Amino acid sequence: MGSKFTSKTSWRSKLEKAQEPSVFEMTGKTAHRFGPGKMLIPTPMMVDEVIRGIRRGKLITTSMIRKALAEKMGADVTCPLCTGIFVRIAAETSEEDRAAGRARVTPYWRVVTDKGELNEKFPGGAAAAARKLREEGHRVVAKGRKVVVVRFEKVVGQRAAVGAA
Repeated sequence: MGSKFTSKTSWRSKLEKAQEPSVFEMTGKTAHRFGPGKMLIPTPMMVDEVIRGIRRGKLITTSMIRKALAEKMGADVTCPLCTGIFVRIAAETSEEDRAAGRARVTPYWRVVTDKGELNEKFPGGAAAAARKLREEGHRVVAKGRKVVVVRFEKVVGQRAAVGAA
């Protein structure tokens, strides 16, 4: 089940924290791991915007989010660690917003791994995301210790829509 993280700072504050994206030339271990080129450090709002663009019935992978943001910002790759953290911030903010009575929230449950697995760190864990995905018509099953969307490749958006961040 997803862990319950508490903080004095609201998730909304973390999402909207004033910061600019950064693009830098990779060197050393980073260049060795990802190859030569430029890396993007996105903002939480940029990641949230991509997730908000995923329509009901569609899915997106974290890798697709990274690729879309890198292309938008003229980078070769987007930092996977920052992207993962920012997806989590978007998810937690979404649930914070839902608890505050907002009807339209970021559909974080539509973000899956490259293997179609659900994220245990999302609010309520994979079980909560599975319920939401089933409501949208997806078939979700347990596969060993993981929970996966059946034939997720058919509903993963071809390209992530990335507007101005």
